[in-house]
Amino acid sequence: MGERAGRDAARTRLNCNRRARGKQPVRECTFIAYPCKLSALQLASTFVSGMPRSEPELVVTENDSPHVHAAFRGDWVQGQACESFDTFRQRLQGRQLTQLTIDGAQLGQWDSILMAFLLQCFNYCREAGIEFQAQGLPPGAQRLLDVATAVPPHTTDESAGKSRWSALDPGELWRSITGSLSESLGFIGEMALALGRLALGRANTRMVDFRHFCYQAGPDAFAIISLTSVLVGMILGYLGAAQLRQFGAEIYVADLVVIGMLREMGVLMTAVVMAGRTGAAYAAQLGTMQTNEEIDAITTMGVSPMEFLVLPRLLALVVIMPLLTVYANLLGMIGGGLVAAGMGVAPAQYIEQGQGALSLTHLWVGVFKSVVFALLIAVAGCRAGINSGRSSAAVGEAATAAVVTAIVYLIISDAAINILFQQLGI
Repeated sequence: MGERAGRDAARTRLNCNRRARGKQPVRECTFIAYPCKLSALQLASTFVSGMPRSEPELVVTENDSPHVHAAFRGDWVQGQACESFDTFRQRLQGRQLTQLTIDGAQLGQWDSILMAFLLQCFNYCREAGIEFQAQGLPPGAQRLLDVATAVPPHTTDESAGKSRWSALDPGELWRSITGSLSESLGFIGEMALALGRLALGRANTRMVDFRHFCYQAGPDAFAIISLTSVLVGMILGYLGAAQLRQFGAEIYVADLVVIGMLREMGVLMTAVVMAGRTGAAYAAQLGTMQTNEEIDAITTMGVSPMEFLVLPRLLALVVIMPLLTVYANLLGMIGGGLVAAGMGVAPAQYIEQGQGALSLTHLWVGVFKSVVFALLIAVAGCRAGINSGRSSAAVGEAATAAVVTAIVYLIISDAAINILFQQLGI
């Protein structure tokens, strides 16, 4: 009936014009109808407002029992003199309550006034450790109360009130380390499963996304990689030439630059730049999607965020990093040659000496490191973005955490690989 009345409802306008007919003024009224749509709630409110209402009343059982029974009577709607919750709470003070029962069997009309009162009663009982029960409520009110009390209240972060010295607590440090390690292992496990599904051809990974992130991580990074690589090569050349000049061995600066760039500095500086550039971009992108609830929407549609969002970024960085490393090595050797030329070493001598130091072993060591570094940067960036909070501040924190975590990963892994290769004689 409400829907039909809402469809057939009309808005009226009353135009009254006075027209003089002879000496007697006549009022002419015109009724003009405009079709419109009224919601069922608006229509019901219109009808209810004209119905007689009974006074609201809250009857509390007066006895010495720790169980209190409060019954709602009358109409608890806007415009009625409903009892406030503060007054009701004062009536409960001084009692050792263990249970509060709300009874709505004799309740008449109700609206948000009743729901606000019930929610305040529920919160009061939860804070005081009192059992809360509701019975006899209208089905609509009971459903609204269930929805309002289904989610636990938001609690503030306790770490905000801690002193800065609490970070040095061994127990706090251990919990932080174990929690971060557990989170990282869980992320790596999900990523391994996604890679397995990709190998079997069952992953929801799009090739267009892979190409997009390849372009973002590769050609877009040429400028910054070129600048840093040339400067790092020049720094190596200056450091080596300053020491080798004392022995009249400036020619060996080519060996220092070539071996240093191929095995260590080329791949490490490229990884640091990519951690600050691409790793932070991954964290910001995924963090923004988390804030906009896009990741929740993807999960709701049955698509794995690990396969759809993380794998394209991971594979693109793994493919591009070795190429950028080789490119950085070449530019670093050119930068070292510029310094060597300023030290009196002829370009032909530098090239010939560098060819003697160049070997595939040094090249493959750098390429292997680049693959490992790419995996670590992608994991740090994507993990920080996926686990980001749902605010703009959380996105910034995720980007910062991605860069810091990636650089720590790079230093630790680089030291471990160097020690391993030293033991293996590579």
